[in-house]
Amino acid sequence: MTRAAVLTTCGTAPTIVERPVPVPADGAVAVTVEAVPITPLDVLCASGTSYFGPPSTPYVPGVQGVGRLADGTPVWFGTSAGMRSGVDGSMATTVAVPTVDVVALPAGVPLTLLAALGLSAVAAHAALTHAGGLAAGDQVIVLGAGGVVGQAAVQLAVLGGARRVIAVARSAAARARAEELGAAVAVPLLPDDDVASMADRLRHAADGPVDLVLDPVFGVPAAAALRVLRPGGRLVNLGSAAGATAPIESAVLRSGALRMIGYTNNGLSTAERAAALTVVAGHAAAGRLTVDHEIVPFDAIADAWARQDAGTTAGRIVLAL
Repeated sequence: MTRAAVLTTCGTAPTIVERPVPVPADGAVAVTVEAVPITPLDVLCASGTSYFGPPSTPYVPGVQGVGRLADGTPVWFGTSAGMRSGVDGSMATTVAVPTVDVVALPAGVPLTLLAALGLSAVAAHAALTHAGGLAAGDQVIVLGAGGVVGQAAVQLAVLGGARRVIAVARSAAARARAEELGAAVAVPLLPDDDVASMADRLRHAADGPVDLVLDPVFGVPAAAALRVLRPGGRLVNLGSAAGATAPIESAVLRSGALRMIGYTNNGLSTAERAAALTVVAGHAAAGRLTVDHEIVPFDAIADAWARQDAGTTAGRIVLAL
């Protein structure tokens, strides 16, 4: 038997039950799971309100996880749980996963940390490079630098050759953490900010032209960051934590010949996703990349799920199986 977190009703937390061990079909492989993050996407899909539509229940949530194959090889794996009917996810002690969705990891990579990094770090890396064209010597603004994507982006921008990273975050603790992770300066996002005042703060923090903005928040911060981009600069949006809309002026875009680029991990091929994960895992194994996270026992999933749903977590929650 295997222990699995099963969601029976949308909008509620999953509960742990015992189920038969899944038998891999052709083209799939069994993974003994060691750690699984609870991500905003997991909770959104399980709410029944995502753009994928309500999931068929019961099902096992979890769009990603880390574990080992039968021969001991450490792996990361992805699933479409909650996004496609009839698919169980990663929140079980043993899972069967299509081989194409399994990525072998380098020896020595800390699996719990890689679970915390996971698709958030993939998004940060691919948004900076694949979508944003990060080049050596670029000055980069990372909005939402206190989140998991933002923390990863600060480090990955530096590792990717950025000469200088400007981090933007709400809390003093998040700004201090961003500077610990490699940001040259951290700029506050204030509750009463308007586009002009925030743009002025960013200009003051910048040391020369700003080439690229990594934007997981949209809203006023994105509109302000656009105003400080150099001519031909790029803004890559991959989220809307600060607002679903932004007060962007046509003249700002046209006068600077600026580029706004939308990014989603769903746009990556499995090969591109695997390549990004390999980069992330290599940095994590070498101690160059981390994100704030907490490790929670599998049996405490109900409380952990509720905290993720309420947005009261500090960093990524990782279930230890």
